[in-house]
Amino acid sequence: MLNKIVAFANQKGGVGKTTSSVNFSAALVALHYRVLLVDLDPQGNATVGSGVNKETITAGVNEVLQEQIDIEKAIISKTEAGYALLPANGDLTVAEVALLRKPAQESNLKKALNSVRENYDIIVIDCPPSLNMLTLNAFVATDSVIIPLQCEFYALEGLSALMNTIDQVQRTLNPSLVIEGIVRTMYDPRNRLSTEISAQLIVHFGTKIYQTVIPRNIRLAEAPSHGVSIFLYDRNSRGADAYMALAREFLKYHKKMPLLEAVDAVGLIEN
Repeated sequence: MLNKIVAFANQKGGVGKTTSSVNFSAALVALHYRVLLVDLDPQGNATVGSGVNKETITAGVNEVLQEQIDIEKAIISKTEAGYALLPANGDLTVAEVALLRKPAQESNLKKALNSVRENYDIIVIDCPPSLNMLTLNAFVATDSVIIPLQCEFYALEGLSALMNTIDQVQRTLNPSLVIEGIVRTMYDPRNRLSTEISAQLIVHFGTKIYQTVIPRNIRLAEAPSHGVSIFLYDRNSRGADAYMALAREFLKYHKKMPLLEAVDAVGLIEN
């Protein structure tokens, strides 16, 4: 049993964070792991991308963080993609404000997840695109962070702020927190800047850079509007191949690799 919590985080929006959270979770389910996806973004994009109408949610992560309801009552036990979901919508902004008003609220998510942790092999947290109290709750609750990063100048500029936040949490609230890895998203090998920044990342972060890269893929962009993962929308797409490769690479690192070796998705893009 893997029994791990991993958060997808980047304070910059539009880098494929939610797309990665949803499809990474779906890939793990396809590999027969029990997965809970936690939507910690008030925009509720992971909820919508999982086929759940965020406007009809009566209990979600907002109520859990404010300790108004037990987490078991807020979890949707099975989505179309096969994973369980702790949903979110705009009400989550209320929880963010409430957490700021009270002392020592940074561990609320950790307490909630610990009560159900044994029910899942992997819990995936989709963080909001900002460094706020919600993200802090995620960093306190998680074992590790995966950073989706688009290979462009501004994405690199914001990476240092995220690294500093993770370092502060390591030193004060969660000493066991580690950076799981950096995954390059929306990658286009025909773009010279993308290839140059990708090379810089490898030089600076070495083995922390996943071999798997996520390509620019129209099918990946279309899937959320249909409320399904890429595996239900187009399982034969390059996007599906890439997220399956990412899941396998993650599992290989943790010695929980099922069936096949991890795939280097760079080859998938270039072929």
